[in-house]
Amino acid sequence: HVQLVESGGGSVQAGGSLRLSCGASGSIYGDACVGWLRQAPGKEREGVAAIDSDGIASYADSVKGRFTTSKDNAKNILYLQMNSLKPEDTAMYYCAAHRFRPCLGVPTPSDYNYWGQGTQVTVS
Repeated sequence: HVQLVESGGGSVQAGGSLRLSCGASGSIYGDACVGWLRQAPGKEREGVAAIDSDGIASYADSVKGRFTTSKDNAKNILYLQMNSLKPEDTAMYYCAAHRFRPCLGVPTPSDYNYWGQGTQVTVS
């Protein structure tokens, strides 16, 4: 059973930066599509970014050019570097994974079968 644990959320002013991390209990980042999703109050959960087993990343249009996802397969850590943050980026951020499949862009929530517990990001 795979466990994912996010960290790095917090409060920041508009224009600021945060880096989220997602640690995995096993060595899955080398064979999984892993991604970041977010859910704001009253809104549906949406995909933000995803990265394939071979390191190819995809981004939602709303974050393209501002967010960067990367991973360290040896350390089993997934990152989301968020720059130029906007108030509309405020949400609970989740990391998720689906083993042994390609991302094919930014997957929807139903495409993942492993989830972290989430970390709150607030931009004011």
